[in-house]
Amino acid sequence: LVLQGKIFNKLMLLITSFKALLQERDKRAKWHGIPVLLQELYESSHLNSDFTRTHTVLKELSSLLSMEAMSFVTEDRKTAQESTFPNTYTFDLFGGVDLLVELLMRPTLTTLQKPKMNDDLVKDCLSVLYNCCICTEGVTKILASRDDFVLFLFTLMTNKKTFLQTATLIEDILGVKKEMIQLEWIPNLSGLVQSFDQQQLANFCRILSVTISEPDVGNDDKHTLLAKNAQQKRNTSPSRAEVNQVTLLNIPGFIERLCKLATRKVSEATGTSNFLQELEEWYTWLDNTLVLDALMQIATDEAEHSSTESSDESTLATIPLRHRLPQSMKIVHEIMYKVEVLYVLCVLLMGRQRNQVHKMLAEFRLIPGLNNLFDKLIWRKYTTSNHVVHGQNENCDCSPEISFKIQFLRLLQSFSDHHENKYLLLNAQELNELSAISLKANIPEVEALVNTDRYLVCDGKKGLLTRLLTIMKREPPDSSFRFWQARAVESFLRGATSYADQMFLLKRGLLEHILFCIIDSGCKSRDVLQSYFDLLGELMKFNIDAFKRFNKYVNTEEKFQVFLTQINSSLVDSNMLVRCIVLSLDRFESQTEDVKVVEVLSECCLLSYMARVENRLSFLFRLVNIINVQTLTQENVSCLNTSLVILMLARRRGKLPFYLNALREKEYAEKYPGCLLNNFHNLLRFWQHHYLNKDKDSTCLENSSCIPFSFWKETVSVLLGEDRTSPCAIIGYIDEPYMEVIDDLVIYELHSRPLKRFFSVIYV
Repeated sequence: LVLQGKIFNKLMLLITSFKALLQERDKRAKWHGIPVLLQELYESSHLNSDFTRTHTVLKELSSLLSMEAMSFVTEDRKTAQESTFPNTYTFDLFGGVDLLVELLMRPTLTTLQKPKMNDDLVKDCLSVLYNCCICTEGVTKILASRDDFVLFLFTLMTNKKTFLQTATLIEDILGVKKEMIQLEWIPNLSGLVQSFDQQQLANFCRILSVTISEPDVGNDDKHTLLAKNAQQKRNTSPSRAEVNQVTLLNIPGFIERLCKLATRKVSEATGTSNFLQELEEWYTWLDNTLVLDALMQIATDEAEHSSTESSDESTLATIPLRHRLPQSMKIVHEIMYKVEVLYVLCVLLMGRQRNQVHKMLAEFRLIPGLNNLFDKLIWRKYTTSNHVVHGQNENCDCSPEISFKIQFLRLLQSFSDHHENKYLLLNAQELNELSAISLKANIPEVEALVNTDRYLVCDGKKGLLTRLLTIMKREPPDSSFRFWQARAVESFLRGATSYADQMFLLKRGLLEHILFCIIDSGCKSRDVLQSYFDLLGELMKFNIDAFKRFNKYVNTEEKFQVFLTQINSSLVDSNMLVRCIVLSLDRFESQTEDVKVVEVLSECCLLSYMARVENRLSFLFRLVNIINVQTLTQENVSCLNTSLVILMLARRRGKLPFYLNALREKEYAEKYPGCLLNNFHNLLRFWQHHYLNKDKDSTCLENSSCIPFSFWKETVSVLLGEDRTSPCAIIGYIDEPYMEVIDDLVIYELHSRPLKRFFSVIYV
């Protein structure tokens, strides 16, 4: 006992001396008492504590850290590398982060009976951890490396009082986690999700978006088709993102609830005249949805204690903004929710379980629900600027309104693309119109149209596609939405060409609108122009009426030259339109018994231009020259396929040797013999490896060109023939001294120097 007493006295003396040392050092280092407070926090949080003192100390620490976090979020939004946050750094340096993690997880680390931490203490622990994550570099990564802690956080989401702080911290952690978490690891995930109310589920979608999206590698070289193919060979099993998508789809009622969230109506109590002005003011300081949720939570609490609240617009106009905040905030809140929900649905629509997701979205009437929201929420009519609400950076289209509209358009694009459910974007009257178009043209109705369930289509006077066309034609020239609108409409036309679908859009003036944007609007955006070229190609393909309308609009040589200039300025952007013209011309030339076709062939400036072989050869030269195996991506591989279309049609007419010889003569004229043909040979070798093992991609090529894929394969095989005496083999047109044909595709991954040297010369 005497010995124990001496030891105890020495320990107490040591602790007292250590405290004195800390306090002395604290004054010189300006630690603001944080090390001493952390020691008190540790001592007061022992197993038998009631945590009263613990919470008091934590609040004192929180007050020292919260101002730094607030300055990071609301003032300059500086990165951690650009700013210094001494209090947060000191807190982490002396083990504060580890201590809070241990404190939160203590119930899972011991079986002993212990007092339960109250919700307010848990909330404050989570808030301090989040503040450390955003202010101190490395804290988030350290927390992300602890799988046990990440999974534990999900268990805290069962408590509504701590849900918001937990969700905020999880989102931040998962954003930097090296390996994607598997949702099936979360204890009782199905029960957890089913326990969420609609507000919690919408916020949970922010977390889900990180777990179901394939990670962005952030390196352009990794996005090449060569690299992607190599990656796919190494990874034969489904990715974690794909596994997580399946896990979500297996949760009972999950998709149905998301559809209800996406389509539920917003209260119309707030006056529309003040809405955008308020929104713009708030967005200069609102950091993200979860910050908005915190304000909403405060507003809700205040509203519960308020006896009455006026919703009259005239009354609202006389009340200061800070007092009107809760009412108008509900609309912003709902918009932010829908952004997250639509994103998750969009990702699921593009995944391997696409058909299953499509079936559920149709069954739960997602499209009719969005159609009913279109005028009242998605594309509301404003008296102020109707397409740009910027926050800190006026060049960043990242406001809630803009994010919501873009996500809505992306969803429509994913929903319509190569799927028979695209006809759900129409109403019953519009479906009847499509049937009438087919009847008048004496062609059979598309099977997908016949099989469309009329109960699942849009309600009202206009379907969603027609509404989209209406606002598309009203969009200002500098609008950031033009690209996405064009992509959404184009997806409706993609796949097997439908004359009725094209005529439905032509009757609504779409072709004239596109030509105005390309020729007369002064549009300079390459992305927008590419989307309009692609849409124009789908709209005009094989459609003689479309070419007649084109010639009526482009009625002067000046307009036609502007159009050609836009096409030639970037073939990567316009090559799909070039392909459409070449394919259409080939078909029309075989229909000379039709008087209407003959008339358009003789009058249309665009068809006459493409009918001249020197123009087709010019396009072929440039298409082969602007790509190589190392630079092929999903964006520019269409150039290779367009060049193949030109040669396939030449082969059908027995003119393939003429085109190959023209390529050879072009090389010698440019004093680079072998360059074009060596490059094209290597591209076709890659084409074989890429397309012959991909059923979906090969089907798309066949449907879009109306050329059997077997003919694609045959043509490539003929071009790659090894017999130098063959008039249709590329190798026969390359003189032996200039042969640079690569026999092994593995060399492609090494970026062979001969190819790199060749392309540097060509580009110069």
